[in-house]
Amino acid sequence: MSARAFTREDIESAKAWPFAEARALIKRLGKIESGGGDDRPIVFQTGYGPSGPPHIGTFGEVARTTMVRRAFEALTGRSTRLICFSDDMDGMRKVPPHLPNQELLSQHLQEPLTAVPNPFDTEHESFAHHNNASLRAFLDRFGFDYEFVSATEQYRSGAFDDTMLRVLKNYDAVMEIILPTLGEERRATYSPILPLSPQTGRVLYVPLLEYDAATGAIVFEDEDGARTEGSVLGGSAKLQWKADWAGRWVALGVDYEMSGEDLTESVRLSSRIARALGAEPPAGFNYQLFLDEEGKKISKTKGNGISIDEWLTYASPESLALFMFQNPKAAKKLYFDIIPKTADDYWAHVQKYAEQDGARAIDNPAWHIHEGAPPETAPPVSYAMLLTLVSAVGDADADLIKGFISKYRPDADDTALAATDEMIAHARAYFERFVAPKKSYRAPTEQERAALSELSAALRALGDDAGEDDYQTATFSAGKAQEFGNIRDWFKGLYEVVFGQSEGPRMGPFAKIYGAKATADLIDAALARD
Repeated sequence: MSARAFTREDIESAKAWPFAEARALIKRLGKIESGGGDDRPIVFQTGYGPSGPPHIGTFGEVARTTMVRRAFEALTGRSTRLICFSDDMDGMRKVPPHLPNQELLSQHLQEPLTAVPNPFDTEHESFAHHNNASLRAFLDRFGFDYEFVSATEQYRSGAFDDTMLRVLKNYDAVMEIILPTLGEERRATYSPILPLSPQTGRVLYVPLLEYDAATGAIVFEDEDGARTEGSVLGGSAKLQWKADWAGRWVALGVDYEMSGEDLTESVRLSSRIARALGAEPPAGFNYQLFLDEEGKKISKTKGNGISIDEWLTYASPESLALFMFQNPKAAKKLYFDIIPKTADDYWAHVQKYAEQDGARAIDNPAWHIHEGAPPETAPPVSYAMLLTLVSAVGDADADLIKGFISKYRPDADDTALAATDEMIAHARAYFERFVAPKKSYRAPTEQERAALSELSAALRALGDDAGEDDYQTATFSAGKAQEFGNIRDWFKGLYEVVFGQSEGPRMGPFAKIYGAKATADLIDAALARD
């Protein structure tokens, strides 16, 4: 892979959504940077709640943010940072039902996640440390360029002290923003600042009785009802949700952060709080959430989605990145049936990139997925064709499949053939789980039997050295000779009788790859099956 050089005009003409987002960020920077601008690195951020492992949405958010980051760098030439922030000082509100050692964890409710014991059989010192390590391993697995930042470390190190004092100095303004959004009962106890109990270490959801904005001193009621003096500095307190998000933006100087559409109202309120603290909120947008096959919102509790490990069992991470690239502001169905098409669409974009120039190449999803350096070689066959080959061959090893491919594309070099290795494994796994269980062969009608017999004879007559166009023409001719009113009915019948499914491959390329005589044998075996 090598990055291609583009002119300034090419880059300025790019229209893909990451460039539109980058331009919105440039506009924001124009508001906050005066005079000749600022040479500081521009800060992109994604947030992570370490109450569970990273998931497919985590990948999507980091991948999409990285795409905007690279577009911004291309437009401006400025240096950037990507912070992956863990909200690991949040109190554990409840014990997730899927976790081990439930009884142990239930004794640590409301404690910061970095103080909750690690329920897993790992050496990490806390529940949050275990999940943070999982996040970093997850991000490293995909080669993301990021900086991990822990909320606990930021609070305890004093890095958030100035922001905590800002909140105290603007306490009434923050309360005026939040209180109208709360119910009457919650208003009575709400505080944007949550002290930690000196006795138990738990995060306390109690109002402040007194505070000194100059020193950070606060007074509150501890769990035992005692009037207690404390401080907002050095990790002795933390900010509550929407104020915490705004405080993070202010403390870390965040310039860009996107989030799910379910957080639209939280973004609006956090932006108002950031302005009340004297800062400009970051640029960003609310991406739409995923839907299942029936158009219902995906929920981890319902288990109606796809895990990232499931996707990567059946297709490449680049195909998943393409799925994330496409229409992020539109709700999309995320279910297993889309995987083969997305895998083929990814390689189609890679092949088109080699033929494109200027802004058209930069707008190609492959440019964004590979940060400007897409692969130069694509596999010689599609994922869909591999599925059909696996179906026809049965439980065959990868070398046999590659033998068919080599015969079909004798000019394919080692790099192109190597690109099929992973795809073959993916196709075999997908076939075994989703295709094989649904296979249902049926007997042909008399019309279909006559057409299939004619096709078998034609393939044998052509032999294995004919071209795929010849095989495709023979297939059409067999259907036309039997006077199918709709040629689609002929192909549907062919697929159902020979392959046991209602959809199948273009017969020309398939016969070329699998062999004309072998394809005729498949047809004859299907005719003898009933």
